[in-house]
Amino acid sequence: MTENAVENFGWTSPEEVHSNSYIFPRILSLVQGLGVKRILDLGSGNGNLCSKLSHAGYDVVGMEYDRQGVDVSRQAHPAIPFYNLGVQDDPGSLLAKEAPFDLVVSTEVIEHLYSPHLLPQFAARVMNSGGYLIVTTPYHGYLKNLALSVAGKWDHHHGPLWHGGHIKFWSRATLSQLLSEHGFKVTGFSGIGRARYLWKSMALIAQKT
Repeated sequence: MTENAVENFGWTSPEEVHSNSYIFPRILSLVQGLGVKRILDLGSGNGNLCSKLSHAGYDVVGMEYDRQGVDVSRQAHPAIPFYNLGVQDDPGSLLAKEAPFDLVVSTEVIEHLYSPHLLPQFAARVMNSGGYLIVTTPYHGYLKNLALSVAGKWDHHHGPLWHGGHIKFWSRATLSQLLSEHGFKVTGFSGIGRARYLWKSMALIAQKT
């Protein structure tokens, strides 16, 4: 582990994890409405979403800071390019090998970052003019936070003992502000999983300005 990044999240299998089962179908639905072709999965984990996007007909590239995740992805999906890069790295190193993207997707990554502004900055650098960014992260709003407190689930939800776990807790307003401050205009919001205002996660769609 370096000073500000956990290098190993424990990726050992290309199989879908629990959160993927409700997040990925929504991602595929959102992507279909954008009319894009070339996609970067920023924080691609074990390559599962890249595989689904590729099978749906998109030109996909994966980028993952966890070396083991990249190895698992390359072995399971040899036709898809995967790069061992993080948002703190030079976007030019990716563009030296890949053409710019129409869309950057990042699922359940930004809550793990010490410097979350690096994510939209990196995305903006590697996408075409007018390109899109979709970011998902656990949802936090007043009613959900209250429900967690009443149910005695606050410690479990935040998981402070999880090595490499969540260190940023986003609301729709704070995530929208972050994207707006770093070159994007938010164009859509979608709650994901569970009942309205108690969503498990949320997705923001933003366009490069």
